[in-house]
Amino acid sequence: MTPERYAPAPVLEIEDLHVVYDSPASSLLGRTGAAVPAVRGVSIKVAPGELVGIVGESGSGKSSIALAVAGIGRVTSGAIRILGEDRTRPQGGRAGRVARADVQMVFQDPYSSLDPRQKIQSGLAELRHLHPARTDWITDEELLRSVGLQANLLQRYPHQLSGGQCQRISIARALLLKPAVFVADEPTSSLDVSVQAQILNLVLDLQATRGFGVLFISHDLGVVRQVCERVYVLRDGVVVESGVTETLFASPSEPYTQRLIASIPGRRAGLAHTGASA
Repeated sequence: MTPERYAPAPVLEIEDLHVVYDSPASSLLGRTGAAVPAVRGVSIKVAPGELVGIVGESGSGKSSIALAVAGIGRVTSGAIRILGEDRTRPQGGRAGRVARADVQMVFQDPYSSLDPRQKIQSGLAELRHLHPARTDWITDEELLRSVGLQANLLQRYPHQLSGGQCQRISIARALLLKPAVFVADEPTSSLDVSVQAQILNLVLDLQATRGFGVLFISHDLGVVRQVCERVYVLRDGVVVESGVTETLFASPSEPYTQRLIASIPGRRAGLAHTGASA
């Protein structure tokens, strides 16, 4: 009898996630006002080595989900599990640092995610001090080469680098901690078009070789179609449709998804591997 094959356990599991914010106006006035729901009952799974996309218009709740998964955003109710462990409520102290290292996030603006007063090597040294056992697998020079950068950039400040170089540094910092889950929140939207494909190819190459799961947040459906294996469509904080990427794009069932796909201006060019450094 042929043994039954089981799907691998997810590295990331979001279950019935709700994120509710206080009304900004009521907070300023010190009053209890209407709550603002940003995420409503979202459930998502990411398997090891899988690249899963979340798409939707601005305000659909994409970034709220990303921040919650990274442990730096609000969770009103629901559960977030990383490697099968409940990470819904951020922990403090050493246990919290270890837990947060399993999830690394690359933000939309590469400059704002780096300390402008700190040389690149100093930032890496800080991570190594906090996580010595987790970061001893690679040297700083090898790490930069793995993301397509030269070692001499270690002595530069962020303002001395291009946007593409800063984003590569952000990816390198995340990679150093050997995460199980890599959260990419609009990682190319602030970059020049000529650089975007190089950064996307870098993420794909690292994901293929390192095997971490990727949660890819974007409003660019053209990019999501090209890089993601599965996709969740978000509207007003609710998943309205999900499935295998090519199947969903070929025959979307929800009118909202149909409108989003119809708005794609055409196939994006440039995801061929170029090897050039941004």
